[in-house]
Amino acid sequence: MKEIIANLNKEFESRIRLGIMSALVVNDWMDFNAMKNMLDVTDGNLASHISALEKAKYIEVKKEFVGKKPRTSYRVTQPGRKAFTNHLNTLEQLIKGK
Repeated sequence: MKEIIANLNKEFESRIRLGIMSALVVNDWMDFNAMKNMLDVTDGNLASHISALEKAKYIEVKKEFVGKKPRTSYRVTQPGRKAFTNHLNTLEQLIKGK
């Protein structure tokens, strides 16, 4: 059991980070406002979690202008996808008691 728990990724312990990664795994790109609304969090709270995931190189950030308005979008990186999949597999093992 200790071995399984040791394989959990600390970057995904927060429900917000789990939500961010879950959303990005099933969407090519997702913008800040859509993610904020989906997760029902404040700008600052979301920004701090996104920053941590970006620092870990689990997500990629794209900044652009749409018309005259700035838009920030995110997508999961390959290392991020792999780390998140491993985390979910570990959770599944823990649930199954293996």
